[in-house]
Amino acid sequence: MIYLDNAATSFPKPEETISVVHHFLTCIGGNPGRGGHPLSVDAARLVFEAREKLTRFINGRDSERLIFTQNGTESLNLAIMGLLQRKDHVVTTSLEHNSVMRPLDFLAKTKGVEVSVVPCSASGELDLRGLKKALKKRTRAVIVNHGSNIIGTIQPIGEIRAVIGDKVLIVDACQTIGNVPLDVERDGIDIACFSCHKALYAIQGLGAIYAREGIELTPLKFGGTGSRSEYTEQPDALPDKFESGTPNTPAIASLLGGLAFIEKIGRDAIAERKKRLSLKVVEGLRRIGRVTVYGPPSRDGNLPIILMNVDGVEPSEVGYKANKADICVRVGLHCSPMAHRTIGTFPRGAVRVSPGYFTDEGEIDKLLEVLKTIAGG
Repeated sequence: MIYLDNAATSFPKPEETISVVHHFLTCIGGNPGRGGHPLSVDAARLVFEAREKLTRFINGRDSERLIFTQNGTESLNLAIMGLLQRKDHVVTTSLEHNSVMRPLDFLAKTKGVEVSVVPCSASGELDLRGLKKALKKRTRAVIVNHGSNIIGTIQPIGEIRAVIGDKVLIVDACQTIGNVPLDVERDGIDIACFSCHKALYAIQGLGAIYAREGIELTPLKFGGTGSRSEYTEQPDALPDKFESGTPNTPAIASLLGGLAFIEKIGRDAIAERKKRLSLKVVEGLRRIGRVTVYGPPSRDGNLPIILMNVDGVEPSEVGYKANKADICVRVGLHCSPMAHRTIGTFPRGAVRVSPGYFTDEGEIDKLLEVLKTIAGG
């Protein structure tokens, strides 16, 4: 099976990820912070180590401000629902995922939050002048998709920070973390939200949010934290305030393995391989007649995500025929209908190809052969 859906989740996982999870499940297995016995202590030590390493990975100052969540969606919901209050104004872009647009829609309908959407071009560039014009005195936050999950365009976070001044900057880094450097200090990111099962090579069921000092959020959930159990009030101490309930410790263990793999291979080497594979896909598609490739004309500086359609063939049909040839691609609207409207592929959707580090060049050749046949080339 040829797997080309790494923008959804990376697969296969590196051996480092698998071995750390196996060790946890067979040798530790305890609940972190939920007991004083050795296995609980070992589990807590593992969580602490993962929190420390991931904080350093994004150049955060304080690991206690890095909160583990179930996924990138929960991270974004915590940032949005935990920050915005009644009648606030928020600015976002036309390339956002439903993990941003749906909580904003809910808040607009239930709390009167005003939402302004700044357009992006069909190739994904954000209108910075439009962004500046959209700001108001009462703008509470600006929410930006760092890297598009459908066309791979990366937004200039540093320039956006300069434009918005002291407004709270929330960055959806689900696609970029692990693919491009994410530096919360350098880029002035107030809240960074991401998943860990894509380019960080952890298993599914783990995300994280980092909020700089001074940002106050209301928790999404309340309950047992293993601390201050004598009180009914939710503890204020971080990270406990936001981490009620048993954590997904096997997934947190897998993150340690994923980060170890990245350290071993090197971020630049991983990025260069993905870039080479993406260029091979794009160049091959452009040689096939009746194929439209969306997004930025150059793949330099963008994510290893390619969106395409075969003229006259429904995306679902392309996906079906790819599946028959043992090739896994993603078709549809990719949980980003507004982004598809922006690039002109709504409601039809499109076919997304996202190679990963473990993709073989021969697998790209097979994909191109299949697509050429589908296109009648």
